[in-house]
Amino acid sequence: MPLRHKSAQKRARQTLKKTEKNKKYRVSIKGSVKKVLGTTDKETAATEFKKAVRTIDRAATKGIIHKNKAANEKSRLAKHINKVSK
Repeated sequence: MPLRHKSAQKRARQTLKKTEKNKKYRVSIKGSVKKVLGTTDKETAATEFKKAVRTIDRAATKGIIHKNKAANEKSRLAKHINKVSK
């Protein structure tokens, strides 16, 4: 169905831009989480954890993910690091 109103056309353009931006952030979050979960060395895991927390917090601040989801992800990664250190 073609969009006939100017405001609907603008909204469609904005939605496409936002979707692309959100995809970029979600992919970066997934990648940083995989790096942390894939490491078995404690020092490497700790440095990757800091990077992952930074990206997760940035996404939560921008509203791409919910703040509770960000907290859950960080908790899951911290649990993994504690398990690796033992």
